[in-house]
Amino acid sequence: MPRENFNDLQAFVIIAREGSFTRAAAQMGVSQSALSHTLRALEARLGVRLLTRTTRSVSPTEAGQRLLETLAPRFAEIEAELAALSEFRDTPAGTVRITAAEHAVDTLLWPRLQPVLRQYPDIKVEISTDYGLTDIAAQRFDLGVRLGDQVAKDMIAVRIAADMRMAVVATPGYLAQRGVPQTVQALAEHDCVTLRLPTHGGLMAWEFEKDGHEVKAKVEGQWVFNTGSQILRAVVQGFGLGYMPDDMVREHLTAGRLQSVLQDWCPTFPGYHLYYPSRRQSSRALQVVIDALRHRGG
Repeated sequence: MPRENFNDLQAFVIIAREGSFTRAAAQMGVSQSALSHTLRALEARLGVRLLTRTTRSVSPTEAGQRLLETLAPRFAEIEAELAALSEFRDTPAGTVRITAAEHAVDTLLWPRLQPVLRQYPDIKVEISTDYGLTDIAAQRFDLGVRLGDQVAKDMIAVRIAADMRMAVVATPGYLAQRGVPQTVQALAEHDCVTLRLPTHGGLMAWEFEKDGHEVKAKVEGQWVFNTGSQILRAVVQGFGLGYMPDDMVREHLTAGRLQSVLQDWCPTFPGYHLYYPSRRQSSRALQVVIDALRHRGG
């Protein structure tokens, strides 16, 4: 295939990865019709169909999947090498893509990276807020953020926060009306504001521990959200109990807007860690971001 057609191959990879001509066109800065024409021309030249199109989604055919598995890592290597050229610049430069849960973004990434980006104007940071256990290699993220016990063994992990204690909270008004739960089992009798996890599509179980005894409670309520800030808002408005990091509700507890329950059962989890593949070549921009986020507490 002529070298000028390598752009067509890259377009195929982006379409297949995004599962959408619309999202791929937006990412590439071209029209959807132009991208569709490019893909049809590529399929005609190769003599095989690469994508199956429906009204709702786009997915690779068997031949397309084979081509994707071959091309995607090679294009990723090329992009990594191009990014590595920034090492020859006088100042760190390049884009660092990070996936993290909303709580980590609000309490760690945003406050710590603000001064860094002011100091290094050639560094760009793209943050994707997601509670799923994202495959950062497949999704082309440079860094991911998870609790320490969720980081895969084959990843390099860097602690960026102290251990995190959880809390179960509700408004005094809700507890006065519905009663204070004295046991984990009593949560089944209460309205609980819950979190929908994207990874498996289920509701997040509330985890508890006391005297070495671990319990996972499956709770329900009127409201289900996919971000912590929305859960907190509903809890403060009196719609039920919430399960969230202690530092997220501390201000409301101090002000008396919320009250903590089941304190003896609330666990402490290993704090947030950055993680990235051990084989990944580290750029100066990436190292600047990692150093800014690194936990320096006791």
